[in-house]
Amino acid sequence: MKATGIVRRIDDLGRIVIPKEIRRTLRIREGDPLEIFTDDDGHVILKKYSAMGVISDFALQYAESIAKASGHIALVTDRDSVIAVAGASKKEFFEKKISHQLEKVMDDRASVLVKSKGEGFVPVLEDDKLNKYSSQAITPIITHGDPIGAVILLSMDTKTVMGEVESKLAQTAALVLGKQLEQ
Repeated sequence: MKATGIVRRIDDLGRIVIPKEIRRTLRIREGDPLEIFTDDDGHVILKKYSAMGVISDFALQYAESIAKASGHIALVTDRDSVIAVAGASKKEFFEKKISHQLEKVMDDRASVLVKSKGEGFVPVLEDDKLNKYSSQAITPIITHGDPIGAVILLSMDTKTVMGEVESKLAQTAALVLGKQLEQ
């Protein structure tokens, strides 16, 4: 564990305030669910809960199917990182933090389609190289009215122009994954 030097007291209702710096660093927002664990040494561990983690195996299978059918890179994210990768190196994407721009797309609950290299491209990862991909389709995954992740199709082939087919494919995948979590 990393020491922060910050000490907080528990109030009479058993609450503790997580410092703003830690919330910002870990991207914990008001209303975010946290899992609470204890270990044998008496440590209390708080972990940001990802509903998408529950269906990560299903998300991976779905991403693999999409990548195979479309020939594009298929990614599934939760609110913080990439949880499934198909059609590209897992090392390049898996468990990497998503960009703030992608978070905004999720918050706006709007699909994005960038048909070819140019304006409007949304970086997927915090350290994305925007020149690497030529087109993309992004659809937020919504469950119980809240955005909890996204389905992303990427292409590196400059001759490829994504269109309505790719957009509908991402939308369908996002709907299926969202419905899985509502059950």
